[in-house]
Amino acid sequence: MSEVPAHRLYIDGAWTDGTGDAWTEVVNPATEEVIGRVPEATQEDAERAVRAARRAFDEGPWPSMPVQDRAAVMLRMAELLERRAPELIDLNIAEVGSIRMLAEMLQVGVPLAHFRDMAERIMPGFAWERPLPPTPVPGLGLGQGVMRREPCGVAALIPAYNFPLFLSVMKLAPALAAGCTTVLKPAPAAPLEVLALAEVAEEAGLPPGVLNIVTGGVEAGRVLTTDPRVDLVSFTGSDTVGRQVYAQAAEGVKKVVLELGGKSPSVICEDADLDKALGEMLAGIATNAGQGCSLFTRTLVHRSRHDELVEKAVAALGFITVGDPADPATAMGPLISRAQRDKVEKLVRAGEEEGARIVHGGRRPAGLDRGFFFEPTLFTGVDNTMTIARTEFFGPVGCVIPFEDDDEAVRLANDNPYGLAGSVWAADPLRAYGIAGRVRAGMVMVNGGGGGVTPHVAFGGYKQSGLGREWGEHGLDEYLQTKSITWSAASG
Repeated sequence: MSEVPAHRLYIDGAWTDGTGDAWTEVVNPATEEVIGRVPEATQEDAERAVRAARRAFDEGPWPSMPVQDRAAVMLRMAELLERRAPELIDLNIAEVGSIRMLAEMLQVGVPLAHFRDMAERIMPGFAWERPLPPTPVPGLGLGQGVMRREPCGVAALIPAYNFPLFLSVMKLAPALAAGCTTVLKPAPAAPLEVLALAEVAEEAGLPPGVLNIVTGGVEAGRVLTTDPRVDLVSFTGSDTVGRQVYAQAAEGVKKVVLELGGKSPSVICEDADLDKALGEMLAGIATNAGQGCSLFTRTLVHRSRHDELVEKAVAALGFITVGDPADPATAMGPLISRAQRDKVEKLVRAGEEEGARIVHGGRRPAGLDRGFFFEPTLFTGVDNTMTIARTEFFGPVGCVIPFEDDDEAVRLANDNPYGLAGSVWAADPLRAYGIAGRVRAGMVMVNGGGGGVTPHVAFGGYKQSGLGREWGEHGLDEYLQTKSITWSAASG
């Protein structure tokens, strides 16, 4: 145990020991080896972090700093993160179990691009203040004023484990750009990449208290969602925990941004290019071992193409190599933990008990005795009312549901508690666009989309998939307040 790296909390610009004696072990999900330890932050630790963030906002320079100076600090952070990209990629492979291609592109490459974009977005030209035109007010004269955008205050940032750096950056970058101060609590299963953010912040000259990082579980999280000194809570995770966060934050009427679960549908029309649609379908199952809220895990296909698609999918799934994510030949790595694999196995059994049929996978891969691996799995014979069609697996499992016409496809797509993402495949792009407009989801791709993870789109969901939006200008808006300042230009 002594050889395993032990990490510390980052509070008020300094690395510090926790006040408790409990530690969380970070486990490599492919080998089950312990690769690090982090303190289990106590209530007192979390309160220290909140106190530091509150003081940094109320008394420190960050919120009132000239915007070009704030952007300069963030650009230095972006440069430092980019230099450390190879290290972060290796850490992601070890900590989360991502295959190298996923680690390079989506786990590290995309968030670093978003961080730089956010720093550049607030450079001169961003509309922090907008004048209101002089307007006659009956009986009061001529009124005018300005509309100002100001930072919300102290933001508590709570990302999920599946894309730890990505999700942390999508919260931290707009919070910093807006002028907020922050307390960031990474997921207990994947804190190591997130701690690197504090290292680059320190080197880049971010003022003390602007970024605080506490590792831990429920005790620390409850402080962040209930402490009256916190103004905003941004949470990514399951809808079950999201409801708890929402309820806890409601007592203080905090602003809340929730990015929760998904059971995203892909609608494949009778004239669609099946080979292209198949690639998206396979990605929905295998990407990050299915641990992604916006992955397409419900495939709705026109009945006339159902059997053809299933045949192609089963053949292709057989070529997905499951194993060591550090091996370039591996196409899918492990689930994050034994508990997550147990959950997936339980849902798979529920699917069988409800009458669905496994046409591929459904078990642990032979020969992989260590690591939290599970085969890529596909169900057919699925009714949209079944548990497996309505519950987020967060594992490498997809289901195929046939439909007769566009109206039924839309009905099935929307008949779900979630509404995070969607996809439509059709030869006629106008038809596909029309269907996309009827799908109640925050982000819908047509014939493969393109640009879906750029800083220019808004990410977030309808219904139980959450509240608010992340990424780009929409994500920045969540961390800003709008203030009206008015005065009399001429008396009546």
